[in-house]
Amino acid sequence: MNISKTLITKEQIAEKVRKLAARINADYNGAELVVIGILNGSFIFTADLIRELELDIKVEFMGVSSYKDGTKSSGELLITKDLQLDITAADVLIVEDIIDSGATAKLLVETLKSRSPHSVKVCSLLNKQARRVNDFRADYVGFEIDDEFVVGYGLDFAGKFRQLKEIKILEEV
Repeated sequence: MNISKTLITKEQIAEKVRKLAARINADYNGAELVVIGILNGSFIFTADLIRELELDIKVEFMGVSSYKDGTKSSGELLITKDLQLDITAADVLIVEDIIDSGATAKLLVETLKSRSPHSVKVCSLLNKQARRVNDFRADYVGFEIDDEFVVGYGLDFAGKFRQLKEIKILEEV
């Protein structure tokens, strides 16, 4: 695998994080918010986003997947790390690195809604609409991207490249 051009610079990311946080701050207008970062890919985005929020927040992380064989959604949500916090009556913001097929995100929202929160919204840094298999739409989206395999800023390939400060396209050699 070879990293090719930079798709999104660290400056573009920082500006987008500020803009997303401003929208979230306005929408929640001082309410307490439970922010749930989805592991592993969103940990850097989650950290940067919460530092820009001007709300009372609680931060949690979840590990989830709907891909049993790694390529096709099973239609069931596999929770590899669950919440420690009771979200009953809470305003919840799920933070994702990327939404492509929408399968996992849709199942996650349904699962969390079954726990009786006041509200559930999704913020995704990247949206890959070309791969969508359902009608799922995030409430907050940083960047729309084409159907490219991207790494950096938390996104990986086989556990590598998460530390890159920019989002880059990964191509086969």
